[in-house]
Amino acid sequence: MTLRAMTDVGAELGLSPEDVLPWGTHRAKVSLDALGKRGGRQGRLVLVSAINPTPPGEGKTTMSVALAMGLRKRGRRVVAALREPSLGPVFGVKGGGTGGGQASLEPAADINLHFTGDLHAITSANNLLAALVDNAVFYGQPVALDATRVRWRRALDMNDRFLRNVIVGLGGKAQGVPREDHFDITAASEVMAILALAEGLKDLEARLGRVIIGHTRDGQPVRARDVDAAAAMVALLKDALMPNLAQTREGGPALVHAGPFANIAHGCSSVLGTRVGLAYADEVITEAGFGFDLGAEKFLDIKCRGSGLWPRGVVLVVTLRALKHHGGAAPARVAEPDREALVRGFAHLEKHLESVAAFGLPAVLCVNRFPQDTEAELEELRAFGKARGVELAVCDGFSRGGDGALELADRVLELLDGTDAAPPQPRFLYDVAQTPEEKVAAIARTVYGADDVAFTASAKKDLDAIRELGGAGLPVCMAKTHLSLSDDPSKLGRPRGFTLTVREVRLSAGAGFMVALTGDILTMPGLPREPAARRVTVHDDGRVTGLMQGE
Repeated sequence: MTLRAMTDVGAELGLSPEDVLPWGTHRAKVSLDALGKRGGRQGRLVLVSAINPTPPGEGKTTMSVALAMGLRKRGRRVVAALREPSLGPVFGVKGGGTGGGQASLEPAADINLHFTGDLHAITSANNLLAALVDNAVFYGQPVALDATRVRWRRALDMNDRFLRNVIVGLGGKAQGVPREDHFDITAASEVMAILALAEGLKDLEARLGRVIIGHTRDGQPVRARDVDAAAAMVALLKDALMPNLAQTREGGPALVHAGPFANIAHGCSSVLGTRVGLAYADEVITEAGFGFDLGAEKFLDIKCRGSGLWPRGVVLVVTLRALKHHGGAAPARVAEPDREALVRGFAHLEKHLESVAAFGLPAVLCVNRFPQDTEAELEELRAFGKARGVELAVCDGFSRGGDGALELADRVLELLDGTDAAPPQPRFLYDVAQTPEEKVAAIARTVYGADDVAFTASAKKDLDAIRELGGAGLPVCMAKTHLSLSDDPSKLGRPRGFTLTVREVRLSAGAGFMVALTGDILTMPGLPREPAARRVTVHDDGRVTGLMQGE
């Protein structure tokens, strides 16, 4: 496989050579100046989401890349706008995040590892702020922080359960002030969320300055700007703010930028990357992490609310194995034909389609075909979709690239063309003027199917503090398991009659949302018993293999 020069990839979109900044041989940054050169041109935005996955995932990124490839083969000027992978999952359970098979991003190994250094810059900015916070604790200036009420956490782009709870400042008075501290994975850092939502350098600095890092001894909030951190953090992040340009396996353009987790943060690629795509492409294919209940809801209620963007429609990725999984099939049997489990799993899919409709958006069902899928099972799913007025396309992008995604491309173009006369208008699940409790309840009842929401005593105290800080009018970012519509990963299918329990609420004042944590959600994952890192091989010619599942 021969990769195209990045200037040629950019030229396909209409980017000038001076706006494509080389960052290695087959990687580039797109200058932010490129945005102002298109006179408000606006392409058509397509959101790719999915049903709740099995633990290995259902290939949503693969289908996003395949769709972009298929549209390109249909003569469209198209770009995929996707998230950057985190080293945690790459070396943990899921492996790389660049798609798979013939529908992947390239250079895959580089993107999955250091890429253009964005995640390193975010980690550095996060930890610069942590160092400035502890320096203020140590010296008592420029603001006297209470060491027992520091809120800012350190970050590392790696799964490391031993760093979830640590003690810092040991070794005597000259070494610091001992206190309990915590590490988050970089993708869960508020700095990552801020980078993904920022509209430019000034907005980035303003958002960073608003971050709440702790309190004084008399209980007053202290923000990053109070320790003079924001400008220095921007200095570390100014290059990372520029979207990254890569290419698909077939040479089509892809904007790969920012990577907040969807079960912890808002799970979408950057606003700037999406804006660049819409300014230069006919169609922009973007995705939001995990199922529609997590990433897509936040894409619409948080990213679109803040940016003014709105998709023309949704591609909902399904797999027969996931439907059978949600229909009660044993994990070892989801690859086998099982009509009863498949049909039971349709209830899970139906709930997601109801959620898509709640936002006023049309949908196309995309079946990521696996080799073991039978025509009889696919016909069952086609009949289900037809009965609900939803078009279905089977995609073989993994094995055939763009040629295997032509049916999907055609169904998506039909959907898009049908919205040209009257594009869908923004429809949110809640108004930001509602109380935090009402906002959480709106999400839980409409998207999860919960009967009620309960807040623990600790979460209620968190909300009281957030109200005092003026954050009650912000959108809600739900932190929930990705494996179930409920907050219990063992509840498969379409759970009913359950109460969603919020155990903690955190204010992300810089990102511009509050995070409601449910269930056993960890902001620093751990490695599994058999980490993906153990299968990585570096060959004599420098090639790296083993980063992707099944490789």
